[in-house]
Amino acid sequence: MKEGIHPENYRLVIFKDMSNGYSFLTRSTAEAKETEKWEDGNEYPVVKLEITHKSHPFYTGKMKLVDTAGRVDKFMNRYKKTMKKDNKE
Repeated sequence: MKEGIHPENYRLVIFKDMSNGYSFLTRSTAEAKETEKWEDGNEYPVVKLEITHKSHPFYTGKMKLVDTAGRVDKFMNRYKKTMKKDNKE
């Protein structure tokens, strides 16, 4: 391993998933402005996350299919009359 490139300031940090409230405690160098009390009674810095393995569709198995072709077809059907009127004039 290369010497002198790894940070030395590791500390315990709470990572909190804001979409479902799931939290976990791990060592990190991530900056945090807020603190929160953990299950052991101690206060630790908190890093708020948008998504974790507990809320990501790939890991939860709740995949959402995005039907972009269907959206385009719906748009074209909705405005087909308008497009025909524009072509006649």
